[in-house]
This record gives sequence, structure tokens and C-alpha cells, in this order.
Amino acid sequence: MAPRQMNPEELPAMAQLWHDTWHEAHAQHVPADLVGLRTLDSFLQRLNELGENIRVVGPPGAPLGFCAIKGNEIHQLFTVPAARGTGIAAELITDGEARLVARGHTRIELGVILQNARAIRFYTRQGWSEGAVVSYGVDTAQGPFQLPVLIMHKTLKPEK
Repeated sequence: MAPRQMNPEELPAMAQLWHDTWHEAHAQHVPADLVGLRTLDSFLQRLNELGENIRVVGPPGAPLGFCAIKGNEIHQLFTVPAARGTGIAAELITDGEARLVARGHTRIELGVILQNARAIRFYTRQGWSEGAVVSYGVDTAQGPFQLPVLIMHKTLKPEK
């Protein structure tokens, strides 16, 4: 399945996907204060803010995964458990990289929590390199929440 633009009517299903997969992958590794801020409504609000920067895979209304870009980064990448190992995440990140290059970015980044070894292995297989661990302000309704994350980077060829 090729990534496509998210339709506005898909927002509730997308928010549920993001909420569920974020809690599965992160809740046990981040402070309880951040987990408390990660409500379904908070994911819906953040999706609205990302708008046109989101691409999704899956039938309309039944997303299997999505990738959002922001600035020079792959800002969010999540897939439902059933989609893991199917190549969907690779399709999404390749699409995200192409969108960043189209915007003129050739040195791109992403942040991943240190405990998410599965994600780090995936990004490494996709050609990403590990960089520094930094204090990163993750988006919340109450402003940035500082969290240590591993910054990974990749250099891409500019579009011709």
C-alpha cells in the first residue's frame, strides 16, 4: 500500500491509532506525568496541528500507520501491531524522507526514546545513524515536556 494524504474525517481513527501505539511503545519508559498528558484528545489536537504533514497507509477510516514530518525531521512514525514486519513502516519512512527532500532538506533527523530498541533497530536498517542523546521538548498541551531522546540522522541526496 502506498502512503496517501490523510482525510480530515479520518482524524478520530488516526488519533486512536496514535494513542494506542504510543502508549504501547512509550508508557512504561517515560515519566507518569507525560503519560497522564497523552490522552486521546491530546493526540487528536496534535494531529490537527500537523495537518498536511501527515501521510497514512491503510483504507480510509482504518489506518495501519502514519508518518508526520516537521521541519527537517521525521516527527512521528507509528504502525499498528498487526502491520509490523509487513513493510508498511519502511514505505512510510521512505515517503517521509522524500517529502523532506522535496522541501529542500538533505540532512534529516528523528528522535527516539532510548528504551525503544525495536525502533532503533528499524531506523538503523533504514540507513539512519545514531547521534547524541539530548533533552528534547516533546509536544504537549501544556507546552514542551523535556525527555532524553536519541537523535538519529540521515543524509539524503537533493532532488534534481
